[in-house]
Amino acid sequence: MTEVPVVIIGAGPTGLTAATLLAQYGVESLVLDRWETIYPQPRAVHLDDEVCRILGRLGLAAEFSAISWRCNGLRLLDRDMRVLAEFRRDAAHGRHGYPEASMFDQPELEALLRSGLKRHSVVTMRGGAEVTALAPEVGGVRVAFTDPAGRPDSVLARYVLGCDGANSLTRTSIGAVMRDLGLTQRWLVVDIRTDAELGAWEGVHQVCDPARAATYMRVGENRYRWEFQLTDGETADTYREPAALLPLIKPWTGETPADQLEIVRVAEYTFRAQVADRWRDRRVFLLGDAAHLTPPFIGQGMGAGMRDAMNLAWKLAGVLDGTLAETVLGSYEAERKPHATTMIRIAKLMGTVMTEGGEFGDLLRRVAAPRLHHVPGLRKRVLDTETPALRRSALVARPPLWDPLAGRQCPNAPVDGDRRLDDVTAGRFAVISVAEPSPAQRADIEQRGAVLVVARSGTSLHRWLRRGFARAAVVRPDGTVHSAGRDLAALCAAIPPYRAVPSVS
Repeated sequence: MTEVPVVIIGAGPTGLTAATLLAQYGVESLVLDRWETIYPQPRAVHLDDEVCRILGRLGLAAEFSAISWRCNGLRLLDRDMRVLAEFRRDAAHGRHGYPEASMFDQPELEALLRSGLKRHSVVTMRGGAEVTALAPEVGGVRVAFTDPAGRPDSVLARYVLGCDGANSLTRTSIGAVMRDLGLTQRWLVVDIRTDAELGAWEGVHQVCDPARAATYMRVGENRYRWEFQLTDGETADTYREPAALLPLIKPWTGETPADQLEIVRVAEYTFRAQVADRWRDRRVFLLGDAAHLTPPFIGQGMGAGMRDAMNLAWKLAGVLDGTLAETVLGSYEAERKPHATTMIRIAKLMGTVMTEGGEFGDLLRRVAAPRLHHVPGLRKRVLDTETPALRRSALVARPPLWDPLAGRQCPNAPVDGDRRLDDVTAGRFAVISVAEPSPAQRADIEQRGAVLVVARSGTSLHRWLRRGFARAAVVRPDGTVHSAGRDLAALCAAIPPYRAVPSVS
């Protein structure tokens, strides 16, 4: 293979998601990863229902459900393990048809993603391939790499997606740098496997202790994760021996014998809040940790990278098949960078509120947390998994003043018996309308390659449009609202012509 439409550097969740989405549109890609097999250590453990919706688009919803553990929400605890506040999530189905919080083991998820990728013959996966350089050429980018034996090789790509993590060579090659948003914390991360039933509440426990902030969560049938903030002078080596580690987790393990607790991993992580100053240089794009690093306090790190892939893949497919102008690719950074930055700032704020402030901060939490549910709208805001609207762009027709729907995710609501919106739209543009279009409008919708969904009175989509003061909405292939309003004819005329039709697995 000497030339390929897309080279994806990195076969983590972001790169695998991008490759699969592109493959569904028939776009050929080469995935290069420096690891020959799946990286074995668990890292990310949480996805919300918006990101589970992406897994549904990949055709992996049922498989992911089988390996994930539903999470009931969040408890804030004081240093004595007393509950300060509790925020419950829907452990069954959120607005997109998936649990609002799912826990999992990352290597198992990556195995699913790789298995799904094998369904698509247009993708070539090469492990043990170390990318060494990127160089622009006429009509593309030359990607140089070495094979597992160290032999040099290269390929010409029309586009390159850098999904190569926090130490991204892609980011360095385009001259982008990380901008710090002002949070750096060292934490001990502990993964335990046990068949003993610990009996703890089935949700995330956040210990708000200024001396030793901690987080506990069950991530599977026999898998558990703890995170402890490290003090000055401490490292992971301080706690590698069971005699030092087990007292830290004893508030949850109780009298469980030590020989029933298998230590899977003890590692030190530095939580950072950073965003790359730019995410693109001509035909090269940054995705995932190459573009942003999110503290884990709201569980959005991996999800942010998968959102990147979902945002960019359908646009790239449209450009490659000649449907969309290449200028629309500028909307990727315009939309995703502000969104990712906002989510990072929210995570930083949550981390600060839950872990910092010393004794005074601890006193405030003891007084304020039990009263949070009395604050109007706050409980809903904490529990709501909907993320902020995307900014106005070439593909978000958001009025300058206000539009409650444009840029937001359209709910993956039931539309036809057991089918949901994503099953019907299947990666195409859609028009959702409370009224039946005229024959001319129907023809216009079909001519532009879009799908019509009539939102009947009493349905979830009908209520969603009414709450947004709209009678119709144009929804993009990634589920984002392109435009909304009351003039169906004007909305039909605003649909970008899009011929890329995916074959959803």
